[in-house]
Amino acid sequence: LGLESTAIPAAAAGPPATLEQVEKEVWNQLRSCYDPEIPVNIVDLGLIYDCHIEPLAPGGNNFRAEVKMTLTAPGCGMGPVLQQDVQNKLLSIENVDDVSVELVWEPQWNQAMMTEAARLQLGLM
Repeated sequence: LGLESTAIPAAAAGPPATLEQVEKEVWNQLRSCYDPEIPVNIVDLGLIYDCHIEPLAPGGNNFRAEVKMTLTAPGCGMGPVLQQDVQNKLLSIENVDDVSVELVWEPQWNQAMMTEAARLQLGLM
C-alpha cells in the first residue's frame, strides 16, 4: 500500500533498567510493524499471540524476547519478511540481545482477533 514503517527510536534517557520498561519498549516496537498488505500494525491486527521477556542472566540488564505470531493467511508470502521485521526492530532495543520470533498457526487468525480500533480503521464496524 506504499506505507513506510520506521522503527520507533529507543528511549534516549539511558537503557531501560527494569523488565517492565523493556517489555513496554518491546510492545512499542511491535506496534511499529505493519502487515505490508494491511495499513494496521500487527498488534492491533491481533497477529501477536504471545510475547515473553526474560533476563539473559539473573539480575542482569540484558533481555531475551520470545514472540509467537501468526499471519492473516497461512499462505501469505510476506511471512518471512514480517518475521524478520519484528526480529530486527526488537534487536534495535538497547537492552534486548536475543530475539526469537516463531510463526504459529494455532489458533487460526480471524477478524475477531483485531482490536476495535483496527476494525474501525479498516471499515469493518
